[in-house]
Amino acid sequence: MRILVVEDERALCETIVRSLRRLAYSVDPCYDGDTAIDLLGSERYDLVLLDLNLPGADGMTVLRTLRQTDRETRVLILSARSEVADKVEGLDAGANDYLAKPFHLEELEARIRSLTLRQFTQNDVVLHCGPLSFDTRSRAATAAGQPLALTRKETGILEYLLLHQGRPVSQEELLEHVWDNSVDNFSNSIRVHISALRKKLRTALGYDPVRNRIGEGYLIEEEQA
Repeated sequence: MRILVVEDERALCETIVRSLRRLAYSVDPCYDGDTAIDLLGSERYDLVLLDLNLPGADGMTVLRTLRQTDRETRVLILSARSEVADKVEGLDAGANDYLAKPFHLEELEARIRSLTLRQFTQNDVVLHCGPLSFDTRSRAATAAGQPLALTRKETGILEYLLLHQGRPVSQEELLEHVWDNSVDNFSNSIRVHISALRKKLRTALGYDPVRNRIGEGYLIEEEQA
């Protein structure tokens, strides 16, 4: 999942970014409203964590600007404004959730799980594909009950493929949702990480559940009888 954190308190922003990156999310930091509007107009995110008190355009302006063209991207407001009226205003403007400051990182992580799983209509916190499982709470994968040692990028790829079982996922889509701004469209990084993930899955399961459909993308599926 690719997340944009829009927070002008740099220490808090960096704490959130580090915490989410440890959970294998792809995260971009942003410290002002004008830059957030530019990023949301040019990049694709699964979730935006949005402070309201921002330099430049404030959070409500960022939210309303986003919702003029995009009703799908999930937005979680993080704000010191804890009055009911502030929460109502934010939700009415198109936010999907509202978390008042100060908050515990564990609660933020739970809200993120709820929003991202809701987006993909997945009710269970554990994603399955045959003997392969991924726990979205612990961010841990298992194969036939045995833990899989995956890198952060491999974890992100596996989660995204499991969330989209039934259809191929292109390299471009993986680039948008699993990678951050540090990689360019011509990088070989995606193929390298997918190859490493497939090798680990093949070793653990005895078969490779990831198929490469030429011209379409990568599809994860159970072993055919």
